[in-house]
Amino acid sequence: MSSRAALVAATLSCATVLAACGSGTTGDSGSDDELSVVASTNVWGSIAQAVAGDRIEVESLISEPNADPHSYEASPLDAAAISDASLVVYNGGGYDHFVDDILGSVGGDIPTVEAFALFESGEYSDLHAGHDHGTDNATPTSDAPTPDEAAHGHDGHDHSGINEHVWYDLATADAVAHAVAEQLAGLDPDGAQVYRDNAAAFHESLHDISDVTTRIAETHADAPIAQTETIGHYLVLAAGLHDVTPTDFTNAIENGTDPSPASIAETRQLLLDKKVGVLLYNPQTEDKVSREMRSAAESSGIPVVEVFETLPEGVDYIQWQTRTAESLATGLDSAS
Repeated sequence: MSSRAALVAATLSCATVLAACGSGTTGDSGSDDELSVVASTNVWGSIAQAVAGDRIEVESLISEPNADPHSYEASPLDAAAISDASLVVYNGGGYDHFVDDILGSVGGDIPTVEAFALFESGEYSDLHAGHDHGTDNATPTSDAPTPDEAAHGHDGHDHSGINEHVWYDLATADAVAHAVAEQLAGLDPDGAQVYRDNAAAFHESLHDISDVTTRIAETHADAPIAQTETIGHYLVLAAGLHDVTPTDFTNAIENGTDPSPASIAETRQLLLDKKVGVLLYNPQTEDKVSREMRSAAESSGIPVVEVFETLPEGVDYIQWQTRTAESLATGLDSAS
């Protein structure tokens, strides 16, 4: 297999030809320069589409339900779409690295909204874990945890380092929606109010998810749970739960390496002894070890809550996150 650098170079050489043909999608502006919004995954694509509404059709490069964005390799068409985009919306933080590779290679000044950068900036809304519905904007609040605080677990289970799966942080999703609205308002002034109104409506819909996690936090405060990897970290944080999975285990799964026999045995025993209320499980990166943990949970009657990296078919971001939070609540209720 070619190195990433070689692949990007080849991809971009093809993209140079393809970009000349144009790949923008149609909005209502009636301009010859049609706006093209490209998202790295359909998660961010769904959020961008909620803001763009009927004026622009958002293209998501990764939409396959079983795809793993960590290891995704861009095609020439992907590179052409990004290089020709009016706006690129992506996760960042090294998660969808191919976007950074292409942006860095094509040069120019393509407008972007990077979710991870918004997370790191601390521009949290009232939807951040531990906050109520007291404000409608996306400005920081004085008691909001810093990104470093948010990325750490409980004593003895410190999943250190910033977790890049920021689409499970509702405040970041909110900030992305507002950032997309502002970018599109600049690109399409005639639709500015539409974009801003859509972002405000998206914000309100996020409360449907936040209401569920708040109820979990009130009903199951500090309840122990396990994860095969830390993809659902911000959901766990918002729900006030205690991830007791050995750090060595989740870090190894996250990094695509083999967990130590000791951490596998410790995780398995947590499940066999029913020391946790639920197991959060990512089917998109499953392997022999993670499947073994799922089997241990199911044999012990522990509910398995599936967490994904791309949208399942037929649902948007709000529906997906609401269902996931409700599945978590149901699993914890049944374990009580």
